[in-house]
Amino acid sequence: MSDARNPGRPPARTTRWLAPVLLLALWQVAAQAGWLPSRILPAPSAVATAAATLAQSGDLWLHARISILRAVSGLLLGGAAGLILGVAGAMARRAGTQADGVLQALGLVPVLAFAPLIALWFGAGETARLALLSLAAFFPVYLHTVRGIGAVDPALVETGRSHGLRGWPLYLHVILPGALPEILTGLRQGLSLVWLTLIALELFVAPSGLGILATQVRETLRTDVLLLGIVLYAFLGVASGALVHALERRLLRWSPAHRPELFPGTD
Repeated sequence: MSDARNPGRPPARTTRWLAPVLLLALWQVAAQAGWLPSRILPAPSAVATAAATLAQSGDLWLHARISILRAVSGLLLGGAAGLILGVAGAMARRAGTQADGVLQALGLVPVLAFAPLIALWFGAGETARLALLSLAAFFPVYLHTVRGIGAVDPALVETGRSHGLRGWPLYLHVILPGALPEILTGLRQGLSLVWLTLIALELFVAPSGLGILATQVRETLRTDVLLLGIVLYAFLGVASGALVHALERRLLRWSPAHRPELFPGTD
């Protein structure tokens, strides 16, 4: 099926997959020809075989479920805390401004820098890992919530007040919808940071998850399983990002920037 604006041109969604498929084909041919040693970079078919073997044994699903549960838990806890504190700080005004300065400064610190302190407070168990993942989600959501609330058009706020809205009803019906694009941007950034933090945790300290699955075979030189772990992390990151994008399109249907039928070339 061709592009409606250029009848002879294939649709954008088709051409988007052309480069990855061509790369995989070249990779497979190079590996089978012996140009790429399997110890360094195994063929895609070898990675697929490793995935099938681990899926059949149940290890793949077990570790993938643990990683997904960790990421979702951290995102929900940290994201909810960031949203609540962002809104509360905006409503508290003076006290919120002072607290915001502290949180803004802490948000500039790399999340993994908090790991020794969290380990001191919570030990080296699952609680500490969840706390660190929650921090990874908290700061982007909080910062973008504050930014989004501050950027709401004052004319919209005045219109809401003229209709009798005050306090929480004003936030619920006017300010939060106006800040929603920024909040969802914070959610997307928080999700990315959660996955990056999770990978670091599971590769080095966690006793389970996709990272430890790859670590367990590192000494046996099972490069296919190591590569499979990377592919799975990438897949989960892309899939979760697509879910957030779908959420944005649903919640921001009123925004021209999220209505691709108005801008056909952006979809």
